[in-house]
Amino acid sequence: MSKINGLRHSLRSASIRSVILSSLAVAPMAIVFAAPRAQVVVHANVTVFAEGLNNPRGLEFGPDGNLYVAEGGLGGTEPAPASGDCSVIPPVGPYAGSATGSRISRIDHNGQRTTFVDNLPSSQTSPALGSLVSGIADIAFIGHTMYGVLAGAGCSHGVPSVPNSVIRVNPDRTWTVIADLGAFQRAHPVAHPEEDDFEPDGTWYSMASLDGKLYPMDSNHGELDRVTRKGHISRVSDISAKLGHNVPTALAFRAGTWKIGNLGVFGPPDGTTLNEKVWRLNSSGSFAVRGPGLEQVVSLAFRKDKLFALELSNTPGGPTPGTGQIVRVRADGPGRVIASGLMFPTGMTVGPDGAFYVSVNGLGFGAGQGQVLRITTG
Repeated sequence: MSKINGLRHSLRSASIRSVILSSLAVAPMAIVFAAPRAQVVVHANVTVFAEGLNNPRGLEFGPDGNLYVAEGGLGGTEPAPASGDCSVIPPVGPYAGSATGSRISRIDHNGQRTTFVDNLPSSQTSPALGSLVSGIADIAFIGHTMYGVLAGAGCSHGVPSVPNSVIRVNPDRTWTVIADLGAFQRAHPVAHPEEDDFEPDGTWYSMASLDGKLYPMDSNHGELDRVTRKGHISRVSDISAKLGHNVPTALAFRAGTWKIGNLGVFGPPDGTTLNEKVWRLNSSGSFAVRGPGLEQVVSLAFRKDKLFALELSNTPGGPTPGTGQIVRVRADGPGRVIASGLMFPTGMTVGPDGAFYVSVNGLGFGAGQGQVLRITTG
């Protein structure tokens, strides 16, 4: 997924998108700032709900009413292979990893953070790309059982002892790998992988649960898969075969179909228009546009049957600090912006109170600087 650090026109544009998703943590001075779009003044009540997070990503309210946040972590130092089948080509690789660098936090009703699951894998790209961090990407619940999807593990990320996988959190807060996603990808490659932007273990960004099954989505390869509680993996859609390498990132289900948002490409190939979308995956396997006129979508959420997209940044061509926003998704064109000025948001959910809860400071901030915002609107 995209490499943001030190992006220059000499970098391959395909690689620019993926690393942003897998890592979402980069030295601020290394970011290439795009020209911002005109800002929209939005009257929203924004408060800091929780602090002290390490590169926060996907978040979800549990059946106990607490908020749980997947954290990319702090990276690692164990080097991944520099060449061969288990490697990522420069300037993205080689990675460096840690088997214990990320975690899942629990946040109570008062916004107090405690570590719920610890010692999960975390990794980072090469220093040439800003040591971009990835770890556990998202969480989902089936009943009272928590599951997570790992993005920063596997041999190519410097963590050969743990695959990129779906994990189950046990009652004692230990965790167990139930589905090896990296092995599944190697046995079932997608139709159109991007050679210049390819990670052997994939870069998984979102996961949802539906009818007792889990649905992880990989942005790097471009696929949506299904995982049973016993760990059986099957392919739902080869997104690359239908939409090319558009970096699918966001996932939500409503009215019998999956809705999928994409990050898109950075750099000159992206142009100057808002050309990312939310797609509807039809039962036939085809895709239809559900909402056009978006940019750098990283999360989707329904509130009162209305669909909202979280944009990492609203600037075509690449991310700009302080331009993240929440947008109402409409079928007939760009929807109303309901909250803007967010600093590199990375995940969104709607709470039992109807408020939006958004992970911010997920890109370009140090240890403990990640936050969750609570956003209410009229």
